[in-house]
Amino acid sequence: MSSPAPVPAARAQLEQLVDSIARGVVHPGFDALRALPAVPGARAAAVLILFGVLDDVPADRDHSAAAVSRDLDVLLLSRAETLRSHPGQVAFPGGRMDDEDADAIAASLREAREETGLDVAGVDVLGVLEPIPLEYSRHLVTPVLAWWRRPSAVRVVDEAESADVFRAPVADLLDPAHRGVTVVRTDRGEFRGPAFLLPTARGERLVWGFTAMILDGLFSRLGWTEPWDRERVLPLPRQKA
Repeated sequence: MSSPAPVPAARAQLEQLVDSIARGVVHPGFDALRALPAVPGARAAAVLILFGVLDDVPADRDHSAAAVSRDLDVLLLSRAETLRSHPGQVAFPGGRMDDEDADAIAASLREAREETGLDVAGVDVLGVLEPIPLEYSRHLVTPVLAWWRRPSAVRVVDEAESADVFRAPVADLLDPAHRGVTVVRTDRGEFRGPAFLLPTARGERLVWGFTAMILDGLFSRLGWTEPWDRERVLPLPRQKA
């Protein structure tokens, strides 16, 4: 097994990825997202995928990923259970672009500041990934890839919007024991998507849907993915009536 890449190497890999995307290179890993149908009249939105370095990593972690240093993390939040759209789901900070936003980058930083209290002055934006159409919400979402050069305290700013804000160790997400698929059945058929069962200070969080698809595709593009059981079904949380 190869030694984990140090955190500076992880940043370099992220920079190389966004540079290659800007040059038009097509990478495997986002195939499912590229196959999503176009959404005419979709509203522009953006999410911030913010990687950084955890301040304190326990020495007795059960799993240490081969591809990354175990102190590498990504910022996530849990949406409030009272929201009409995707209640309780784990997501990246982000949302719809406002008229005053210059572009997707500005929108992602504004939303992250409003949702988590993030000090955006400590964030280095690396670039953007390809926009992703979401038919259900009729949005065209641009993922913004960034590096947390100077981490700041984050928290739930508005309890009506978010239930939790947390930094997820990437090694935990890559751990095959935390990976599986979710199955959604509708009148249009069955949809199986990647999922992560992530341990947090508030218990296990299921990362699924759009957020899990981005993480899965991003990890594949970067060569970080470890073999995992693609037949393991993780049950979806029950929605409150």
